[in-house]
Formats: sequence, structure tokens, C-alpha cells
Amino acid sequence: MLMKRHNPSPRGRLPARPPADSSARGGRGGAEPPPASPPGDARPRGGRPAGHRRVPHTADLRIEAWGPTRERCLAEAVRGLVSSFADTAGVRPRRTVAVELPPGPAEDALVTVLEEVIYRLEVDGEITLDAEVAEPPGGGPVARLTVGDAAEATGVGAAPKAVSLHGLRFDRDAEGWSCTVTIDV
Repeated sequence: MLMKRHNPSPRGRLPARPPADSSARGGRGGAEPPPASPPGDARPRGGRPAGHRRVPHTADLRIEAWGPTRERCLAEAVRGLVSSFADTAGVRPRRTVAVELPPGPAEDALVTVLEEVIYRLEVDGEITLDAEVAEPPGGGPVARLTVGDAAEATGVGAAPKAVSLHGLRFDRDAEGWSCTVTIDV
């Protein structure tokens, strides 16, 4: 792994991380995405805000992500994966990579995009800094991953090894989309 490990020092550049069952991105502890918006809440029509969180899991990493659209939920799952093992604040974007996702079940697209993030980290030494997913007219979904040099990132957790199919879930409800995935570390 090319990433430098976080080494606490008096000048420590990383702020304290929240516990694994809370979210700095709008979630709350527990196993469910945030509840429906209260009346009068200024959220986009048709859904919950987007976000992600880590959920405690024996020996592996479990990520929950949610968003008002399938595409936004996929992008949040990528952000959740990367934030679980790296602080990318000082990493310069190197390029944007387009990844064609399989048409069909949302679970297939989720596994494909997360495996691509892991592959690029392990083989190319590139860390994903941002993700956007879109489904152009007449084509299948495409993930655009902005990547940088993994050596510039600071490690904050175990690097991912693979996406597990056990307990994989990607569902739509009245508020939007949510997914749950286990990552082997």
C-alpha cells in the first residue's frame, strides 16, 4: 500500500473521528438511514438527504449509504468506503476515470463501482477523491471517479480488500434509495 499511515503527533493534522456508529454527514447512530423529513423541512422533493455511515461489524467493514436517487446513493457508498480508510484532504486530483456500470439490478452496479475503487487503489496506487454517477439517455449508468495519488493520502483505517456479497442490500422506498454492503479488510 502506498498510503502513508496516520501517526499522531503534537501537531496532529487529523481531527478526532466520530465513533463508527455515528455520521458526520447527516446520519445518526443505529442501523437505519435517517427518518423521513419533518413537515416544512427544506429538503429536495422526493427524498432524504444523501449520506453514509460505518456500522460496527465483526472483523470487516459495513457501510450504509442513502440518497434521493440511485445514482446519489452509489456515489455516497463510494465516499463511505474511501473515508473508512483514508483522509484525502491533502490529495491533489490527478484525473477523472469513467467506469461503465452494468445495467440491471442496483446491487450489481454497487459491487462494480466499489470493486473498481479497490482495484485502482491496489493496482494503480490511485485513491478515489470523489464519485458522480449518471445514467445518460440511451446508455447504462456511468461512474465518474476523480482519483489522486494514494501516496498523498493519510491512512486512518484498514485498507479494503474485496466486496462481500453476504448481506448486500440496495433498496428503494418512499424517501429514496439506501444500500448496505460489507467490505473485507
